[in-house]
Amino acid sequence: MSYDLKIIGGLVYDGDGGEPKRADVAVCNGRIVAVGACPDEASQVIDAAGHIVTPGFIDLHTHYDGQVSWDANMQPSVNHGVSTVVMGSCGVGFAPVRPDDREKLIRLMEGVEDIPGIALAEGMTWDWETLPEYMDALDAKPHSIDFAVQVTHDPLRVYVMGDRAVCNEQATETDIAAMRRLTREALEAGAIGFSTGRSDIHRSADGEWTPSSEATAEELSGIASAFDGLSHGILQAVNDFDLEREGDAFDTEFDILEAMAKGGAGRPFSLSLMQRDFAPDQWRRIIDRAEKAQAKGVSMRLQTAPRGIGVITGLQCTFHPFIGFPSYKGICDLPLAERVAWMQDPQFKAQLLSEESEKLAGDGTPVPPIVDALMAAIDYVASKTFLLGENPEYEQNAETSVLHMAQERGVSALEMIYDLLLEDQGRALLYFPIYNYTDMNFDNVYTMMTHPQSIMGLSDGGAHVGTICDSSFPTYLLTYWTRDRPQGGKLTLAEAVRRLTSDIADYCDMADRGRIKVGQKANINVIDYDALRLFAPRMVQDLPAGGQRLLQDAKGYRAVIVDGETVLEHDQLTGAYPGRLYRAGQQALETAA
Repeated sequence: MSYDLKIIGGLVYDGDGGEPKRADVAVCNGRIVAVGACPDEASQVIDAAGHIVTPGFIDLHTHYDGQVSWDANMQPSVNHGVSTVVMGSCGVGFAPVRPDDREKLIRLMEGVEDIPGIALAEGMTWDWETLPEYMDALDAKPHSIDFAVQVTHDPLRVYVMGDRAVCNEQATETDIAAMRRLTREALEAGAIGFSTGRSDIHRSADGEWTPSSEATAEELSGIASAFDGLSHGILQAVNDFDLEREGDAFDTEFDILEAMAKGGAGRPFSLSLMQRDFAPDQWRRIIDRAEKAQAKGVSMRLQTAPRGIGVITGLQCTFHPFIGFPSYKGICDLPLAERVAWMQDPQFKAQLLSEESEKLAGDGTPVPPIVDALMAAIDYVASKTFLLGENPEYEQNAETSVLHMAQERGVSALEMIYDLLLEDQGRALLYFPIYNYTDMNFDNVYTMMTHPQSIMGLSDGGAHVGTICDSSFPTYLLTYWTRDRPQGGKLTLAEAVRRLTSDIADYCDMADRGRIKVGQKANINVIDYDALRLFAPRMVQDLPAGGQRLLQDAKGYRAVIVDGETVLEHDQLTGAYPGRLYRAGQQALETAA
């Protein structure tokens, strides 16, 4: 036979976590047809000598639900070796939807996931109503990488309950039955699972609670029963356990999630896990309850991140410390260059620094109360705010913090931040790890990542585009945790690859990907591991209607291959778009056949 593609001379990490081996990999018709000796000729040959060869990475937690309808490139995930994304996390999405509710869902996504509403309104194609129609519409469009769709609780609830869904009304038995029926319909059409969000931090752009935030255990377990009899499907939830309310609601909230997991007919369930400064031991309680649930036969995984969940602040970003100051409000709508000119004026600076920030959270705004709390504790914020540098360092200490810079200069923390944000003509960016950095190191992150129930997630690819830039998690896991961390725990490269590939594929029942193995789909990465690196985040204006977002470039991806076609070569997009919708259950049957 002749091959379409042959990758020669690389060190193959097959995704199972074992020792790598020197082998060639041959591809024909989008499938891996040989690993090891591949003697036949090929239409295309990639020389992988000095490189590693891995399965394409899978990102379990993304929010490309809007972007996927207009953007073929699927950046930034494709730039970090990701060849399959699971969309629809945290219960927010865009189907099912009636025409009259489209704006409502845009406002919800804008508030919860910090995606500009104007970009969504301009870019969304809306050639669907039901979830199966949404999947068909997306699959008909070109994409660089594969994607899977989850049923998302918020639009599902709005579709069934109308305005009652956003007024904290409990779902009736009839409502629950309708949501269960629609979920089952979507699962049978290939949706990969169901997600819900129960976070007090998540609000719509109008400051309203998310529709699913107060759903009862009966509603969640009733929807989850749609999985009964199916051999595919996952359940996912995010929860901050009512931390902003009085009393300890932790066990009550966890009981609701456990009821949902039990109602899912044994299908795998995952919950977000991170350390929050205002509840620094909560993550250990989550692990304890997850271990107890697992011991009772409830399949429960914990989605973890490989670094702090970091907020990027800058004059171009969604948030920075001055957005609530009266003087800044007077210039906030000016172009960046004009704002910088005003802020460089000594009199303007003195006036602003003499003021206090006005309250940002409250009715009619998506800003959570935690933002006002942080603004009132600016020295604390500065003690955990850093310059990342061109070679971003995410695990820094107090000696490199902005607060330490201010103390050395003899100025206030606020003035230090003011001066830093004006650098690079106002394009400077500062990094504040809001989660996972209570102890000013990643030791707890290592504990989370290496827990037997952990699973890699939380990149939020496609979301928080003006605040967070964590789609680079796969590259960071490979570089920092296997190679560059100077002290503390590390992962082997084989284990890091396993966590990005077969571990997620097995959890999702993606039987056709996640391994370098004969018969698997040819989603493959060729990586110059020694040269692999991240660059500093940067703000670009490439969303519809001129919307902006943060991107983070990487170097070292010799080739990102999807379905046997090279979509990224030497870190640059090739213009190939073989990506398709992953239809859960159906691909598994095709692979078995």
